[in-house]
Amino acid sequence: MELIFGYDELHKAAEKFMQLLPHHKVFAFHGQLGAGKTTFIQTICKEMNVQDRVSSPTFSIINQYQSSNYGTVYHMDLYRLNSNAEAIDAGVEDALSSGAICFIEWPEKAPILTADAIHCFMQVMPGDTRKLEIKL
Repeated sequence: MELIFGYDELHKAAEKFMQLLPHHKVFAFHGQLGAGKTTFIQTICKEMNVQDRVSSPTFSIINQYQSSNYGTVYHMDLYRLNSNAEAIDAGVEDALSSGAICFIEWPEKAPILTADAIHCFMQVMPGDTRKLEIKL
């Protein structure tokens, strides 16, 4: 699955992405700094009816939100981690095994994902658009 969108099309792209939610729980977002991973995840959370303020978990590592439609949602940013042990200490493994929807930024920093994780590759394209390639 591939989505190409500009900022004004974020909600449409998030709606299409959400078609995956009934079938998958763990989503690993790859992409360079500034590619739009956090912004896209914030938009998905808004479409999921998350009422909490969705922000980057760069310093907290894991943010937990509640969706009236989907229950608990975890948003993780592993950028500051240096090992699987740090990820485990931060609670990443517990979140992944919870059965809740998990969005993970920088998954390559602590590769403890389950085999069923969906890998999403975001890149900046010309004209300030984004390309999101989803490997099912």
